[in-house]
Amino acid sequence: MDIRPIRTDADHEEAIREIERLWNAAKGSREADIVDVLATLVEVYEKARWPIEESDPVDILKYAIDEMGHTQAELAHIVGSRSRASEILARKRALTIEMIDKISNAWGISRGLLAVPYALGGRKVT
Repeated sequence: MDIRPIRTDADHEEAIREIERLWNAAKGSREADIVDVLATLVEVYEKARWPIEESDPVDILKYAIDEMGHTQAELAHIVGSRSRASEILARKRALTIEMIDKISNAWGISRGLLAVPYALGGRKVT
């Protein structure tokens, strides 16, 4: 394969096929270097072609409630009250580090996903 920028879906498919073909190349070999370069090119293309919008902590909590079987009542228990849980989900109250730790431990959600800046009542919280 001729290594060049990936500009089309066809280029992308060809690069993926080549990566698969060379996947078990010996470490340090020319083929392993080709896999590294192609993987980098594929990653750049995929980020530009299919951008993923990052979720914020409130979106993640809503997902946990809607899709993972958790409830707002559980969240209320974790953060201390029903009104506090409602305020968090309505973006009227920011998560504290203590809340983040408790949610992470109780629901198995990475602290790194919850401890990021997000919009709160029209302003960004850090």
